[in-house]
Formats: sequence, C-alpha cells, structure tokens
Amino acid sequence: MGQLYQDAMERVCKFGKPNLFVTFTCNPKWKEIIDALFPGQIAKDRPELVTRVFNLKLDALLKDIKDGVLGNVIAKIWVNEFQKRGLPHARILLILDEALRTMIQWYRSRFQTQYAILRRTKWSLRAWCTGHVV
Repeated sequence: MGQLYQDAMERVCKFGKPNLFVTFTCNPKWKEIIDALFPGQIAKDRPELVTRVFNLKLDALLKDIKDGVLGNVIAKIWVNEFQKRGLPHARILLILDEALRTMIQWYRSRFQTQYAILRRTKWSLRAWCTGHVV
C-alpha cells in the first residue's frame, strides 16, 4: 500500500496536480447484471458477477479516457474499492495537458462568477440548477 502511495505522489510531482476527480460506481440495475441473475436473486447474492461486470465497464471507461474522449490525459491514477453494501467503485484522478487545464480554469471562473451573481440576487442555487438540467 505504501508503494502505491509513493507511485501516485511521484506522478503528481512529475506531471502536476490532478485536474479531474471521477468516481465510477457499480449500478446493480445494469442490464448485464439483471439478465444474469436467477429468479429471486439480487445483485448482493452474486458478488462475482457484479465484480466481473464492473471490471468490464471500468476497462471500457479507462480505454475511452486513453483514446482521448476527455482530451489529452497525460497521467491517471485510480483505485478500486468496495462500498459497505458490497458494490465496487473506482476513484480516478486525471491529470490533463496544459490546453485542457486552461479551459477548465475558464469554465470554473465562469461558474464562480455566475454563482456570485446568484448570491447577490438572492436566488436559490438549487432552483437555478434544476431549471437548467438537460
């Protein structure tokens, strides 16, 4: 465990701080899991099935990231964990190239500006967000 921490810190020192934090959680209602369950079973009854489907979907996500769906990712660090209720999830840290970092900073500053305007006009952020959900 200590070696994994050291490897992660080495990547941060070499490439800079992570820009995106992605949490990928298993959904027990995924079609692949539901179709493979026997009548009367739930996902908790088949942890090997849930883990296998989760790993296939996680591999597909990591391949998409590698192929550039989110842009040029220069480094990634991830860890798989199990929640208390038994479902696996992955936490992924992505370090992006300089062009994407600049774009994210621009969006962040724009959001912070919009949020400040909403606070001044006494609007509820929740009402604003639910009104703009696609």
